[in-house]
This record gives sequence, structure tokens and C-alpha cells, in this order.
Amino acid sequence: MKESIKISFKTTCKELRTFLALWSTQSLSQLGSSMTAFALTLWLYEKTGSALQTALLSICTYAPYVMMSIFAGALSDRWDKKKVMLVCDTLAAGSTLVVFVLLKEDLLAPGHLYLLNVLNGLMNTLQQPAGDVAMTLIIPKKHYQKTSGMRSFSNSLITILNPVLATTLYSLFGMNLVIAADLGTFAVAFLTLLFGVRLPKIRNRNHEERESLLLSARSGLVFLKENSLVFTLILFLAGVNLVASAFDAVLPALILPSPQGGEMALGLVTSTAGVAMLIGSLLATFMRKPKDRVRVIYLTMLVSLSMENFLLAFTRTPVLWCLGQLIGWLPVPIMNANLDVILRASIPVEMQGRVYSCRNTLQFFTIPVGFFLGGFLVDQVCEPLMAQAAMDGGLVRLFGAGKGSGAAMVMFLLGTVGTLICLMFGQVLKKYHYDKI
Repeated sequence: MKESIKISFKTTCKELRTFLALWSTQSLSQLGSSMTAFALTLWLYEKTGSALQTALLSICTYAPYVMMSIFAGALSDRWDKKKVMLVCDTLAAGSTLVVFVLLKEDLLAPGHLYLLNVLNGLMNTLQQPAGDVAMTLIIPKKHYQKTSGMRSFSNSLITILNPVLATTLYSLFGMNLVIAADLGTFAVAFLTLLFGVRLPKIRNRNHEERESLLLSARSGLVFLKENSLVFTLILFLAGVNLVASAFDAVLPALILPSPQGGEMALGLVTSTAGVAMLIGSLLATFMRKPKDRVRVIYLTMLVSLSMENFLLAFTRTPVLWCLGQLIGWLPVPIMNANLDVILRASIPVEMQGRVYSCRNTLQFFTIPVGFFLGGFLVDQVCEPLMAQAAMDGGLVRLFGAGKGSGAAMVMFLLGTVGTLICLMFGQVLKKYHYDKI
């Protein structure tokens, strides 16, 4: 029995050898980039004290990503995936280097970060569909769910480690060491991709190269229109992303000003989300094929969007904040694994760049909207409202007093909206059933 398990493990590792090399080094580079992003969030909130201005960092990243994705997929399907990934990684590293130089000269300002995040968003627009197709090319179909769980595992580990490492390095040594770590991990990933990864060629590229850019992009939209399950799931996830991105914008404004909060508490709470995703990723990697993947997707999101937001809205201690993160993020990798199987199995590989990019535009356009909405509600609506609330009134009893109470009110609103979105789409998705792979 043990011998057969050992043989099976060796066979799986051999079949996934290229995937393991690409996945591990790209994940390491992603950790470095995430540390820089987290440290810059702390730096900007210290400078401005504004949830909206801090949220603009993410808005500037996602806005160009959403607007250009529909064309980027068509380009990605034409271009060499490996070259696209190498060029985009290099330009992203260059923007990090610019931040380093500006910091050394004491010239770094919020406007610089917004502009650089726009550049990074454009690079992600091309890199993400190229990376998604590259993964499809090197992963055998029978390992789709397993590798999706592994990718969720690495993302979870990054979520755990990056706030802890970034907060520690930033507090003790400043931004310089955080950026140095980012550039070091980039170098490892770049060299591995350049010399250690060979991607198979995709058939039928001659036709795609003759096809006009607009027509090529349109073909991705046509595919979605003709595949109602995939299209409905994308619209559902757009609603989920609206609530989740608003949550991300509100979380620092809830925790940083709190008497029991601060930078270390924010790092702990953020890391707890990573622990939850780590557990969920392990479950997704080793779980049996569910009877209905569609049902798993909307039920996991109902649990995630409702319970986490409500718990954070009405609690004031780091322990309960962390509990909310555990409940909210543990189902996410399970949802992602089932969604990933449906998408990869339903979309022909020669069209995946275009379809994934159309998916990105439709599914992720709500993210910059959510970040803006979350920051705006905190700064302009709920914090002023709570500042004027009577100390013995119902609002203060529910959401507390002082700075951060408005953010708690926004969490309650997000929990309500998230629950309604899941219940509404749950009724629509009941007519679909997916158990093919």
C-alpha cells in the first residue's frame, strides 16, 4: 500500500514537474510583490489617514486592468506566453525600483504610487491571461482540481506571510529592505521562467494572427454569450468582488484606529485570512469531486460574505476579528477550485486568453468600484454620521464610538448586500448542474 502511494506520488510529481517549477517561483515573486504592496499601504495610511486615498492604490491597479483586459486576451492568444510573462515581470520590477529611488531621495508622494500602480495594472492585464493559459498548457487535465488547490495554497501562504513579514521589515528597517526582498524574489522567478520552463506550442495560431484585434476580442464575448453557465458564474462573481473589494478598503479603517488595533493587529487579522485560505486550499486539493460544482460555488460564497462582515461589524477585539476572517476566507479556495475546473474544462485552450480576459473585464470591473465605494462610505458617509451619533443611542451601541465606528457600520451594510447577492444568484444557478470532471 505504502509502495503504491509512493509510486503514485512520484508519477504525479513527474507529470507536474514543469508546473511545480513555474508555480513555486512565481509564488515566491508574488510574495515579494505583496509585501511591497502591504508596506506601501501602511506608508500611505500613515501619510494621509484616509481610507479613500489608501483605497485609490487598488483602484489605480484594477481600473486599467479591467478596461484593457478584453483586448489583452486577444493579444495574449497571439503572442508567445513566456515572452509576455517575462516582459511584464520586468516592467513591474522596474516600477518597484522607481519607488526605491524616490524613497532614497525622499521624493515619494501618493501621486507617484498611483501612477506606478496604473503601470502595474496594465502589466497584469497582459500577464494574467498569459499565465492562465500557460498553466493550462503544462497541467494534465486530470490534475486541474489538484493544481488549483495548490495554487490556492500558495496564495493563502502569501496572504499569511506577507503582512507579517512586511510589517516586521517595515517597522524595523523601513521600506528599503521590503523592496530589496521584492526584487530578490523577482530575480529567482525571472531566471526560472527564462531558463527552466518550456511551454508547448498552441495549434491554430495562424488563424488568430490573421483575425483583427476587435474581432478576436469579440469572439471571447460571443463564447460567453453562448455558454450561459460560465456567463452566469462570471456575473455572480462580479457581485462577490464588489462586496469583497469594499471589505478590503474598509478593513484598515476599522482596525488601525481602534484602541485594540494598530499595524500589528492589521497584520495579524490579514494573516488569519491566509491561514483560513491555507486550510481551505488543503481541503480543495484533496477533496473528492463534488456532486454539483455549481452548488458548491454559491453556497461557499453565501457563508463567506454574510458571516464575516456581520461578525466584524459588531465586534471590537482582534480575536473575534480573526474568527471572522477564518469563517469568511476558508470557503474561498474551495469555490475557486470548482470554478477553475468548470472554466478550464469548458473553454477551448486556443480561446482561453480571449475568454479569460473577457471574464476579467466582466468579473473584475466591480473591484475598483468596490474599493472606491468602501473608502467613500467610510470617509464621507458613515464616519461623519457616527461622529454625530448620540453616545447613548442605538448606533453607538451597535457599532461603537470614535474613529473606526463608521467602518463597522459599512461592514454591516456589506454583509447585508453580500447575503442578498448570494441568495438572488443562488436561485438563478439552481437550474445548472456541473459534474463532468
